Amino acid sequence: MVAQATPNDGVAQGSENDVVVQDARDFGAYVRAGGWAFALKVARSVRPGGEAAGETPKISAKEFAELAGCSPERVMRYYKAWDKAADDGLVPYFEALAPGQEVELPDSDVWHSYYISRSSAASDRGTAIAAAAEAEGIRPTKALEVAENPTALRAAILADPSTAKAARAALLDRLKEDPSLQTELARDIARTDDLKKAVATETQAASRIGYVRQIVENGQVKTPAGQTIDAPAELRAEAERHLSLIDELDEDEDTGEWATDAYDTVKDLVAQTVQANPELRLQERRTKFYSSLQKATKVFEELTFDDVDDLDTIYEDDMLQRLEELQQAVSMCITALRKAAPTD
Repeated sequence: MVAQATPNDGVAQGSENDVVVQDARDFGAYVRAGGWAFALKVARSVRPGGEAAGETPKISAKEFAELAGCSPERVMRYYKAWDKAADDGLVPYFEALAPGQEVELPDSDVWHSYYISRSSAASDRGTAIAAAAEAEGIRPTKALEVAENPTALRAAILADPSTAKAARAALLDRLKEDPSLQTELARDIARTDDLKKAVATETQAASRIGYVRQIVENGQVKTPAGQTIDAPAELRAEAERHLSLIDELDEDEDTGEWATDAYDTVKDLVAQTVQANPELRLQERRTKFYSSLQKATKVFEELTFDDVDDLDTIYEDDMLQRLEELQQAVSMCITALRKAAPTD
């Protein structure tokens, strides 16, 4: 049965934006279920192509997807299904629907004849590009023209920083749902020395910021020896001050210097905290000793001649001397610890 739509039926103008937000959130929570009920949420909340943002309380597919926590492409697959059904007279056109409006929906058994799944949509390059263009709020013809001339796109990226920035943002969005592209990009970075260094630098900065952030959020910190202690109020306040400065930086600002300053300041305060507490200082020495002992034990356990039948082929003059020196050092440690051991 064909639904009869009445624009703004039962929806107050002032509450339309709230209704759009709720539709987006409902869509995100149940997007995997599919069906006409979810397509209606898209149809009545996403503005159709050709309508400007100021002409309707509806939002773009991209904005709807952000609220729903899914991709614009997924939203557009529901959009397309509704559009095709509207052409066949099964549902009202987008222009006849208002946010929050309810209409009678077609039978569920005809849904899959209109809905195009991800795999089938991906096989049609032009359809996918057109859907992405509509999700961004531009005419599909523009996106198709760019896709047909990748050399022009490359020239624009090379010549114009703003185009390069837009391309980077788009590439990052695509990486989220394209494992193959993730692997290819990681491989390209690993093979390019300058990019490898840049990634290492950013990784170090992120790690240092994470060290400072966990002090603020968890109230705990790791000492140089590796034990976890409660962060004193002074240390936590200093970490929070540095973190607030970092969080206020613009997205394109370099955080490296700020991260280093925050990390060094916090590390110094941690060291001071340990030194100021005799019990903590003693535990730090004990923890450090155990850590060194475990590392030495692991290294020595890996040093084996079990698989070497002819030792003379690997023999070097200083091998025996180094092992004898190591044996003496170990014996001295054992003797010292035995003297320190409590007596019954």
